[in-house]
Amino acid sequence: MVKIWTLAGPLALSLALIAAPAASTIAQASPAYHVVNAPRLRAKPPGHGGPPSTSYGWASSNWSGYAITGSTYQSITGSWIVPTVTATHGQTYSSAWIGVDGFNNSDLIQTGTEQDASKSGNSYYAWWEILPASETVITSMTVRPGDHMSASIVNNGNGTWTITLNDLTENETFTTTQAYNGPAASAEWIMEAPTIGGHVATLANYGETTVDPGTVNGGNPGLTAQEGGVMIQKNQQVSTPSLPDSDTDGFNVAYGPTTPPAPQS
Repeated sequence: MVKIWTLAGPLALSLALIAAPAASTIAQASPAYHVVNAPRLRAKPPGHGGPPSTSYGWASSNWSGYAITGSTYQSITGSWIVPTVTATHGQTYSSAWIGVDGFNNSDLIQTGTEQDASKSGNSYYAWWEILPASETVITSMTVRPGDHMSASIVNNGNGTWTITLNDLTENETFTTTQAYNGPAASAEWIMEAPTIGGHVATLANYGETTVDPGTVNGGNPGLTAQEGGVMIQKNQQVSTPSLPDSDTDGFNVAYGPTTPPAPQS
């Protein structure tokens, strides 16, 4: 996810936040910057040259969660709870999404929710995206922390894919059909730190959230620990998924280096 600030954007955002209540602010307006959700950027875990541990298969500076490869993925679904972000220092960012491609290539089709934090207020919104275009904010949806989201991305077989995002808590649905010709070589359920001006941003403290259930190609993804990955920033592990749940279709993911327990199936 790449965010490029415009000259007027930060000023407009600052004025809006000054007029609103402090830290508990929940902004729904479109962000004052362009956002591009990036493919996975590889990283080495602290003090290691290989995988982060025997429990996880990969590490990244911008992704954490689960990604599967080894097939062609014609559909993916996923459900998650919008986490509550906490301001720590400066502006921090997080994005929860499902997608196809991007794990080992530069293509990517995805949809999800953004959760950003600053001392002057927090921002939550929904979006979809197909690289190389920047994300499209879904202005018809009102996203709040704690909302239960579900999403699907489906290949229609004619060069188009249908993206659907549901906010089950707010009873809101968005769908769009778009052209996409990526190889469909991976499928992912991800918590991401965006990139701003060419640099990966500081991940927002999102606490912990649940991603469950998910499917690929209409069936159980059969997640394994080796398909999970952690996020590394400034040589620190900042986002960690749990092991898969007992029916291998979901997981928890938590801010920080501690592995959370798997969700109840």
